[in-house]
Amino acid sequence: MNDLISRLLAHERIRAARRHVERADDVTLARQAALSATPAPTGAEGARGARVAELFREIGLSHVGVDQAGNVCGWLANGHGSAPVVLAAHLDTVFGPEVDVRVKRRGQRLEGPGISDNARGLAALLAVAEAIVATGVPTARPILFAATVGEEGSGDLRGVKYLLNGKRETGNGKPAAFIALDGAGLERVIHRALGSKRYHVTFRGPGGHSWAAFGVANPANAVGRAAALLADLPIATAPRTTCAVVGLGGGTGLNSIPQDAWLDLDLRSEDPRALAQLDVTVRAALERAADDENRTRSTGTPPLRLEVQLVGDRPCGLTPRAHPLVQAAIAANRALGRDCELASASTDANAPIALGIPAIALGAGGKAGDAHLTTEWFENVEGALGIVRALLVTAAMAEVG
Repeated sequence: MNDLISRLLAHERIRAARRHVERADDVTLARQAALSATPAPTGAEGARGARVAELFREIGLSHVGVDQAGNVCGWLANGHGSAPVVLAAHLDTVFGPEVDVRVKRRGQRLEGPGISDNARGLAALLAVAEAIVATGVPTARPILFAATVGEEGSGDLRGVKYLLNGKRETGNGKPAAFIALDGAGLERVIHRALGSKRYHVTFRGPGGHSWAAFGVANPANAVGRAAALLADLPIATAPRTTCAVVGLGGGTGLNSIPQDAWLDLDLRSEDPRALAQLDVTVRAALERAADDENRTRSTGTPPLRLEVQLVGDRPCGLTPRAHPLVQAAIAANRALGRDCELASASTDANAPIALGIPAIALGAGGKAGDAHLTTEWFENVEGALGIVRALLVTAAMAEVG
């Protein structure tokens, strides 16, 4: 794979594409800022998606369109008839419609909610597409450029699942490779999919006056019992597995026993068996919390009911280190003179990995911080180099002639 990347770096069209990326660095940064300033909460990505579709058309991609899920897709149709390579970046941010997403420049730093995650990934997606089209890079495989919806939190990878599961846009069978561009950075190659199960758990009871009805099973007490039990669970460290209470609430007033109370849970692991075992353990803890609270209730009063709603299910798995896709990314880093860190994360790459499609996620160059905070920032330090890496990996998988 080192030889392949070396040949690509010497390829006349790839060299031209690299120069295009480097010359267009200011244009890429301006697109990044403009896209970041276009609101795109999970589930409301339409305005940003419409702008990406316009840019896809301006770049010269073919068959540009928006699918029923809201994903924006455009094709480079070289080698049509063979399994495509998918290069993707997600449209949505973690920020709601009430958040001011305007971008501020402070010296070399851009500041704004979502400026890195994932305005940087989208800008890099556009930059790679434009460089390949503008310089006529010949590929044996078609390339599908996709801006996906629903990657963050409650989106539960809705866009990429729709894109891949129904084969609506990906052409002939499974893609040959899937590369997600997510955020900033140059060192990490994410080839292990961090899986998760997310639950909204509700305890329901009769409720009543805090004095007159005292003794009925109390949903708020059950939430407290559940949180304590979950905090004390033995958690595996190899593979690393976690269970976090990420939200709780309930009640209507200071003098009322609530009729319902709730907590939200986030279970994670890199290993599907460990995640499945944790799931069983957590459900048993929730049942125990309900049983413990019910045992304390006054005779003749109704028991609590437990409701567990699955609100997120991200599969785990990995693309093996020895796979040509991972090796291409490692070789690209090496050829560009940068260290490589093989890593785990939850990204759009989770879904293709679960379907048996080779997939990785890459940062798109530059440095960033305060992800998922309104103080998020990006600095364009070696930003073009991150895009060149994405170009090389895409070209390797698309079999440049």
